[in-house]
Amino acid sequence: MLVALTVAVSVTALALAAWCGFAAYRDQPTKDWHFIGMAVVSVLALVQLVVGFIRLAGGDTADQGSVLFVSYLLGAVLAVPAAGFLSLGERTRWGSVTVSAGAVVLAVLEVRLHDIWGG
Repeated sequence: MLVALTVAVSVTALALAAWCGFAAYRDQPTKDWHFIGMAVVSVLALVQLVVGFIRLAGGDTADQGSVLFVSYLLGAVLAVPAAGFLSLGERTRWGSVTVSAGAVVLAVLEVRLHDIWGG
């Protein structure tokens, strides 16, 4: 896997978590700007999914197995959009907390992806 891409996804996910956490601290729901941030993080995770599939198709293998690696890639792509969708149903500060938690989950998944690949 590309370390720079993994770091970029992790850093943007943690920035989104801090931003939405601050919104929750200020008793604010998720707003349009938060959804733009979620889109940026989701696009980066989607790029990582494509790069991962290309690397696997090119003959590279994950140290701990390709099935586990692909499972984590799919979970990483879905973490933030799922949290964003849930935040739409909860238009209070808890919607912001949900997105913040989803972004932290994505950052943890990135660390695990790096480990699975053999980093």
